[in-house]
Order: sequence, then C-alpha cells, then structure tokens
Amino acid sequence: MDKYSFLEITAFVGIFLVLLLALFLLTVKTKYKLRNYLLAFFLFTNAVDALKFLQREFPVNYINLEAFRWSIVYLVPASFYLYVLSVCYSNFRLKPKHLLHTIPFVAYSLYLMWGIFFVDRASKIDFINGMNDMPLMQFFYFLFELMIQVYFIASFLVIRKSKTVYLENYTNPNISELNALYKITILYYVLHFIVLIRWLVTFIFGLGEIRAWIVMLDGFAFLFCTCWYLFVALNNPEFFRGVNSDLKPITEVVPKQKNSPLIVEEKNEQIEFLKNFMTEREPYLDSSLTIQDLSEQVKMSVKDLSTLINLYMDKHFFDFVNEYRIEKAMQILKDPSQKELTVLEILYQVGFNSKSSFNTSFKKYTGKTPTDFRKQPL
Repeated sequence: MDKYSFLEITAFVGIFLVLLLALFLLTVKTKYKLRNYLLAFFLFTNAVDALKFLQREFPVNYINLEAFRWSIVYLVPASFYLYVLSVCYSNFRLKPKHLLHTIPFVAYSLYLMWGIFFVDRASKIDFINGMNDMPLMQFFYFLFELMIQVYFIASFLVIRKSKTVYLENYTNPNISELNALYKITILYYVLHFIVLIRWLVTFIFGLGEIRAWIVMLDGFAFLFCTCWYLFVALNNPEFFRGVNSDLKPITEVVPKQKNSPLIVEEKNEQIEFLKNFMTEREPYLDSSLTIQDLSEQVKMSVKDLSTLINLYMDKHFFDFVNEYRIEKAMQILKDPSQKELTVLEILYQVGFNSKSSFNTSFKKYTGKTPTDFRKQPL
C-alpha cells in the first residue's frame, strides 16, 4: 500500500465518522439542539473540505463541486466560533446579526460565480489556471488566514471568560468539560497550522514529495481530531453546561476601590457574617447552589456578594463553597459513628455530584485522597 492509498483510506474513515456524528447530532433528542446543529454544520463543512484527500488529481469533470468545496471553508471558522458560544453560554441564540459572519463566504462565492460557476468549461479551466496570480485571489487567501486567527483567538477568549464566570457563580465542580472544549479548540487550531505548512511548502517547493507527506499528515490529523472529539463526547454525555452570557467576570463589573479603613472594617464584618452563615445554615449541602441562590439567602445583592468573595476574600465562589464541603466531608470521615458510610455516600451528602470531582477537590485541599484521610489515625 503506497502513501496515497493510505491517505485515501484514512480520509474515507475520517469523513465517514464525521458525517455519522453530524447525522447523530441532527437526529438525537436533546435540549441542546442549537449547539448540536452548529456542531453538525461545522463537521459537515470539514467533511466537504476533507474530500480533497480522496483526489489524486484535479476533478475536471466536477469543477463546480470543487469550487463549492473551496468556498464552503470560509464558513468553517465562524461556525466553530458560534458553536463555542452556544456551548459556553446556555442562553445563546442565533440572531440576524450573526449573518454577518457569512459575508466572506458570500463574497468568495460571488467571485467564483464570475469565473467558474456560470461560464463554459474552457473558461473555467482558464480561470483556474490563472487565479493564483490574481490580486483578488491573494486577498481571499489572506482573508481566510486572518479569519482563522481572529475566530480561534476569539474562541479561546470566550472559553477563558466562561470558565472565570463559571467559577465565580457556580459550585458544580465539573469544569472538565470546558477544559475539554479548550483542548478541542487547540486540536483544530493545530490542524489548521498543518494546512498552513502545506501551503507554504507548496509555495516554496511546489507539488513535490515533501508536500505529499504533509498532505498525508494533514489527513491523519483530521482523523485524529475526529476520533478525539468522539472520545470526549462519549466521556461527557451531558457535554457542557453553559453559563448565562449576561454574567460577567467581577473585575469587569466592579471598579477597583481604595481600601480605606472604613471599607476594610465593613468588608471584614460582612465576611465574618458570611462565614458564620455558611457554618450554621450549611447552604453548601445543596449540590446545585449558585451565587444567586446564596445571595437571596444572605439578603445581599449578587454583585456585592460576588465582590466580597472574589475580590475581598480572593477566592472564586467555586473554591469558597467547596472548602466548606470538604471540611464537612472531613468531619464525617473522622466520625466513628459514620464509618459505615461509603465515600460515594459522603460526597453526595456534602453537596458534590461527582466522585472524580470530589477526589480532586479533596486532594487539593488536604493533600490526601478521601480513603487515605479516613485511614490515618485520629
């Protein structure tokens, strides 16, 4: 089997898996329909683009279809960015303004209509042979690379902001999904970087052996990204819990204040009140506790409570609440009268909803696993 046959088999498997996953996302019953549709569209555009790996030469009998493959890639960066928004923010909805993201695709399609779609075959071939030397074509090449950089940087920023807001407002410790989305974004960015290398090699060395090996690497990377995404999705059935997009990091909401003695004294009193409330009322036992819930209980605005915890106590709401949960778990683990309780029963009892998250938080706080902590002498 030569490298071209290997590339074709790899590409065929990758395209098949991508289309199968896209079909599943379009048909599965879920409350996350919008994000599934956006991901299905993103995967479909990638599958169309990956058809290039099945071509050993230019498809002269299907020039219009090949031109469509060139144009649809201008929707790939925007579709991934919109998908990231839909994952990170539970209240994200598509609006007419999002049609602006299709402008590069429409512009490039109009360009191809003029030179390829609505002309005879001879004119198509002449246009294709000379298009790389056209200034407008160079502009579209540059535009696509600019779009990749802008949209993927924007995706990274959205994920980072979402994680910050999540930690400041929620206590469910399952942030591994956001970390998974971050890794997926990196993978697709690396996939494009390989494409960029292929372009540079083609420009410098032409259509030679080096380019052929890079194309094979590109095809294998496409298959790897697809398999990795399937792996992440299967290990996270709920696949991402979004935060409210109206929420912002507290540093963007509250201006920096000078710590005058009066302010410090007032904040110290509020902190002491909050600590006493957490100890006496134990609101952290509610696994779905949010900062909005706690603000209602302590009769303090969400903004003031968030400022108190995140700025004056220098903790995320996530860490603040989980410290009380860990302290409660430590008491139960050391209580001889409750030695029959399993670690799983204890973690649910103190407000956690995942064994892996409980173990991670417990070890971070105590330096030991719950089982080792229970075994050590009093």
